[in-house]
Amino acid sequence: MSESETDGTTVRRAVVLDYLAHGLSDDGRPQYEKSPAGYAMAVDDFTLYEVAFDEDTRLTIGTRVVVDPPEDRDVVSACRTVEYGDLSSGAQSELEYVVEDLVEEEEARFVDFYNEAQPITLRLHQLNLLPGIGEKLRNSILDQRKRGPFESFEELEERVSGLHDPNEIVVDRILEELRDEDVKYKLFVGRREEA
Repeated sequence: MSESETDGTTVRRAVVLDYLAHGLSDDGRPQYEKSPAGYAMAVDDFTLYEVAFDEDTRLTIGTRVVVDPPEDRDVVSACRTVEYGDLSSGAQSELEYVVEDLVEEEEARFVDFYNEAQPITLRLHQLNLLPGIGEKLRNSILDQRKRGPFESFEELEERVSGLHDPNEIVVDRILEELRDEDVKYKLFVGRREEA
């Protein structure tokens, strides 16, 4: 899992999307007063953060950092949640690659979504919220999972005729939820997993 327990406290990790060695551009303070800053995305629920890093920190995009709890932070001195539109252009351009990497890294977690997705209403199923999955494809997925749970994205693609790149479908949905704050049903973003 992406979270670990230390003394009963869940440690939240995030991936650095952009590192600004000279601080945020909209920080009105003189350059010598600015500390390194940047943007990061939580590994567990894709929450976006604006972060201030410790003075001596030098990071690269893709580095994992602890954002919560404050006493467990290693290189982050402060953080606050932000929306997609608040991200720097660099962070926005890296977002898709970082989400792709997380979905690939935690394949079992997202394959489990296909195995466990449930109806939302009498007419709407969680699977229908994934891009490109209509009634026919949803029913094929449901029929196949009755025969046994899916073990991988590859198996999903083999067993469900017409389902191509199930991992990319998940990535597209996560990006949609991050970019559009008016999405009514959130499947992945902001839905913190319990460890």
